[in-house]
Amino acid sequence: MKILKQALFISLALLLAAGSSLAQQEAPAGDEYVQQAESGAVNWGSYTVTATGVGAPPANAVNAAQARGMAKRAATVIARRNLLELIKGVQIDSSTTVENFMVSSDVVVSQIRGFLQNSQILDTAYMSDGSVEVSVGLKLGGSIADVVLPKADRFKLQAPAAMPKPVQQVPGAYSGLVVDARGLGVRPAMSPRILDEAGNELYGTAMVSREYAIQQGMAGYAKDPDKAAANPRVASNPMTVAAIGVLGASRSDLVIPTAKADEIRAQTESKDYLAQARVMILLD
Repeated sequence: MKILKQALFISLALLLAAGSSLAQQEAPAGDEYVQQAESGAVNWGSYTVTATGVGAPPANAVNAAQARGMAKRAATVIARRNLLELIKGVQIDSSTTVENFMVSSDVVVSQIRGFLQNSQILDTAYMSDGSVEVSVGLKLGGSIADVVLPKADRFKLQAPAAMPKPVQQVPGAYSGLVVDARGLGVRPAMSPRILDEAGNELYGTAMVSREYAIQQGMAGYAKDPDKAAANPRVASNPMTVAAIGVLGASRSDLVIPTAKADEIRAQTESKDYLAQARVMILLD
């Protein structure tokens, strides 16, 4: 069993070595969109951040049990430190990362560090050499989103019910929006925007209730068009539009043809599905 765990750890290390930062490499995880980093990953399908840390047993431990316990504590500290670095790199909008937001507010720093201390330990692996690997994770949605997303005055003012309402299935009516942004070098963000060619905003915080943005994020991200269209987030009959450009320093805001944007604005049902954040974005 120890040999097997060590082999699994080596395999994991080789996989993680393929990406050195969130800004450098992405990797798929099933039908979800994942940004892979050396010490963990951000899953934009489940809106979770996970990180790993490895702790070595101290030379002055009294016995093997104490050595393992101290190695586990060290691994947990390192994993949570790595988790913080990953969270700091998450893009909030086209110009702001979580780290930018933390720099401007000691309160935000204190809150996020509190979340880290309570992050869930997902897995603990004991190696044959006495070292221990710990994996930890946090949801980007919920408490973290409530801290870092813009305040209520930037969102649609009308507060919805706690969860999205069932979509009324009117024949021919669209139930959500899928934006195909493949090939444009778009990067995921917690608060992306969709604009027309004239720069008029079709989708952004002003169209979405903050409760929905906190619960499930402003948009889901995927790599496979069929799976994106079948995602429950956009229900059973989403409209698919190809993006033609990207804006913002982080390349997270999308531009679609003005004619398509006007078509969406003219749809009676679009006000409902956009307000409920029923948007999926396809990335490479």
